[in-house]
Amino acid sequence: MMDFLNQVRDIATRIPRQVEYIQTEEATKTAFILPFIAALGYNVFDPTEVTPEYTADVGTKKGEKVDYAILKDGEPIILFECKHHSVHLGEVQASQLHRYFHVTKARFAILTNGIVYRLYTDLVAPNLMDDKPFFEFNMLDYTERDVDELKKFCKSVFDVGNILTTASELKYTFEIKRIVGVEMQTPSDEFVKHFASQVYAGRMSQSAMEQFRPIVLKAFRQYINDQISSRLKSALGSSDEPAPTLPDDTTEPAAETQEPEEEKPKIVTTQEEMDGYYIVRAILRENIDVKRIAMRDAQSYCSILLDENNRKPLCRLWFNRSQKYLGLFDGDKEDKVPIDDVDSIYQYADRLKATIQKYT
Repeated sequence: MMDFLNQVRDIATRIPRQVEYIQTEEATKTAFILPFIAALGYNVFDPTEVTPEYTADVGTKKGEKVDYAILKDGEPIILFECKHHSVHLGEVQASQLHRYFHVTKARFAILTNGIVYRLYTDLVAPNLMDDKPFFEFNMLDYTERDVDELKKFCKSVFDVGNILTTASELKYTFEIKRIVGVEMQTPSDEFVKHFASQVYAGRMSQSAMEQFRPIVLKAFRQYINDQISSRLKSALGSSDEPAPTLPDDTTEPAAETQEPEEEKPKIVTTQEEMDGYYIVRAILRENIDVKRIAMRDAQSYCSILLDENNRKPLCRLWFNRSQKYLGLFDGDKEDKVPIDDVDSIYQYADRLKATIQKYT
């Protein structure tokens, strides 16, 4: 029997292949969510263990249903509210989960679209579901550490006390990472002042703040790029080519105390190109070792190659324009197809797989 990590990987590799055919919320449940619950070790065919359309009267509201309830000794321990895979969970009010959490003995609730799973408990007030999740798991972007945390919800090891001991730390870690992500895009005055005041002897006026805002942002991005560069190079299977970096799209204003900077490189790998690269890896991971899938950026497009070989292009990302294109290689010539956004790459999973089969 596959261990939990391999079961998660198996579900994750199927998602890019199936996602374009999943048109309804019910189909999302069947294709993505029920296999996830089964991977946790629960029998999805036993209604005494996994109850679909679980009903409980909530105040004056009668007959309301939550999509799934996982039961133990006849009482719910985990509640699921499910959405279509295209729904952005950040825009969803988990109202049913809030109401059911309050009137059942369940200590955990999960909001999911079959790809992202947001896990909630009652850290702020007893028996009241927190507004913010304490953990989030993304089937298309996870680490083995994430899987270890998720594994605590498996039937064979499920223990409320064990999960709650780490839930608080997980929640605040998740929130801090989110805040850092926001600051990395649009640094706040408080963020800029915290660092600039430690290196700048003058008064932190508004003009000084605006001068240091791009400097602080650039310093952080360069630091992160330095930390992940060696790992990215290893993942890309090359030690000679520069690894992709976070986009450095800031321009520092001139200052009398600053040394002139070298001219910035014309090739900048954007976050969208990075996202596209990782989507291609997710699509092809069941066909080939993803370490063989490499990224090489150019001024006009970003190439994704097999074995760092220009003669083995998997696709090209033409993202440096208002209309994005995905360059596909069914034969010797490139077929540039227009796409609306990065996620549209999933629609061409079969053609990408056909290309990898041609080379292998």
